[in-house]
Amino acid sequence: MKLIKKTWITAALILVGAAAMANAQPAPSAMARIPADMFRPLFISTNDLKEIPVKSFFLDTRPVTNRDFLEFLRSNPGWQRSRVKRIFADETYLKSWTADLEPGADAPAQAPVTHVSWFAAKAYADWKGKRLPTVAEWELAASAGFARPDGENEEAFKNRVLEWYNKPNPARLPDVGAGRTNFWGIHDLHGLVWEWTDDFNISMVTGDARNDSSIDRQLFCGGGAQGARDVKNFPAFMRYGFRSSLKAAYCVHNLGFRCAKDL
Repeated sequence: MKLIKKTWITAALILVGAAAMANAQPAPSAMARIPADMFRPLFISTNDLKEIPVKSFFLDTRPVTNRDFLEFLRSNPGWQRSRVKRIFADETYLKSWTADLEPGADAPAQAPVTHVSWFAAKAYADWKGKRLPTVAEWELAASAGFARPDGENEEAFKNRVLEWYNKPNPARLPDVGAGRTNFWGIHDLHGLVWEWTDDFNISMVTGDARNDSSIDRQLFCGGGAQGARDVKNFPAFMRYGFRSSLKAAYCVHNLGFRCAKDL
């Protein structure tokens, strides 16, 4: 009995040590570690979980740039503008680029790449040995303020986010990393471009989101606020509505992406 107890204690200590090592694992270059937490979805119906556990993960500190994407295109010519299949990207794919391997003046090297489809973003992430973040992961990382992990309680952060959501993007996007980092050391989750997530299409809603059975999944309207966790979170409604309008082949002028990675 003593031997069995001793063996059980040893195994438990090994597991605790492994967990501690995972938590202490340094982030890869240009990535930050986001600690495990609970994500609280914006919309919660009667049968939905009010909290979704999110494991600790790594997230790029900056969005993918035109220079980064150019390297991907050189190694993966099938994703170049003249060769990509229309099923994977619409006709506006890399529209701002001058040619297949020439971003040009309207797509500065250090500006975030845009006009890229979900398929292209996912292919890039796979090529880098990474993946796209989930909605829960992205929203969790983006909820951190400048000085604290709960940005909803930080007025300066909330005002900065609202300021960006209330003005149009410039014709020529600024470089990534120019804005202030958040609590986790991540740039540009707000204030630069929208970003693809792996499961963006879970944001789709039907009708006015009141448990109707409509098959029309192109609709989003204010009535959907009925089940919202925070009806005052205007930016979250904007993101929810934007994701609801997307299809995987869409390429939008102010939609880019960044990558995530499992620990």
